[in-house]
Amino acid sequence: MMKCSLFLGWMLMLGMASQLYAQKTFTNPLLKSGADPYSYYKDGYYYYTHTTGNRIDIWKTKDLSQLATAERKTVYTPPPDKEYSKELWAPEILFLQGKWYVYFAADNGNNDNHRMYVIENASADPFKGEWTFKGKVADPTNKWAIDADVFTWKNELYMIWSGWEGDKNHQQNIYLAKMSNPWTITGQRVKIAEPTYDWEKHGDLGKNSNPSHVNVNEGPQALMNGKKLFVVFSASGCWTDFYALGVLSFNGKDIMNPANWKKSPKPFFAQSKENGVYAPGHNSFFKSPDGKQDWILYHANDEPGQGCGGKRSPRMQPFTWDKKGFPVFGIPVKRDQPLAIPSGN
Repeated sequence: MMKCSLFLGWMLMLGMASQLYAQKTFTNPLLKSGADPYSYYKDGYYYYTHTTGNRIDIWKTKDLSQLATAERKTVYTPPPDKEYSKELWAPEILFLQGKWYVYFAADNGNNDNHRMYVIENASADPFKGEWTFKGKVADPTNKWAIDADVFTWKNELYMIWSGWEGDKNHQQNIYLAKMSNPWTITGQRVKIAEPTYDWEKHGDLGKNSNPSHVNVNEGPQALMNGKKLFVVFSASGCWTDFYALGVLSFNGKDIMNPANWKKSPKPFFAQSKENGVYAPGHNSFFKSPDGKQDWILYHANDEPGQGCGGKRSPRMQPFTWDKKGFPVFGIPVKRDQPLAIPSGN
């Protein structure tokens, strides 16, 4: 009887240890699908969103690694027959100047008409209160625009996004503009990056496409490390396996001067055939709940050739910094590889 009791006690302890281990680790992907992942942390919760195409959904969780069981809510569905009714892409939720905002790209069913829009909520909790359509966010050129990110630098508000120089889909560049408030761009846009290296120019659309090739810089994200400012962006077509992350670093006094932005010559995060991760990109960043760890949130495919469709899934992993203060993202981790959950959970 004694041996049986000891055995049962030992098995119980092993079971508890196994359960504890399972609770303290997670595996990618976080969801079966979901492109362009973004999150914002406030009052102990992460508010997450990604592209759904026809509406804006938000998830609420204390631990992004448990996103699959998070509370989810549709906060905005555009009315029909508007210039922003279709192809809602890459939403971002932010808390700015005492209110919640979600920025998103949308059109009327014609990609040439993609522009940036924003909705607003004055409630302290974005799952409560009312989300209202605030309007289009555009610079004076009003050219094609997607993938906006809004950030504060030295007490001034700025927007960065991916756009066209003209009215034709030949190349996507990164533009920067100053904002007078969270829904208004003031002054002219400036181009701070365009595809220049070979790793940014994988964009073959096929012989039957017009145009047949597009060079891409998109998905810009501001990233700060102390007094250093970076813009991390996605390069090459998302329809290729070569989709990867590049880094711009700012050095100077005038953020609106393109000469003060320098692009690193090599990608910082790219496909890993060894780990079975393809086309990693369109990232965002977050801190662990205790503020001690930096994490990158991104989407990727499990197989080559899966392109920009619904097989892209959100993933996350911690990253570090080198001696010069630049981010070190490492290599995309394997699917189902156990990772420790963010510290502070």
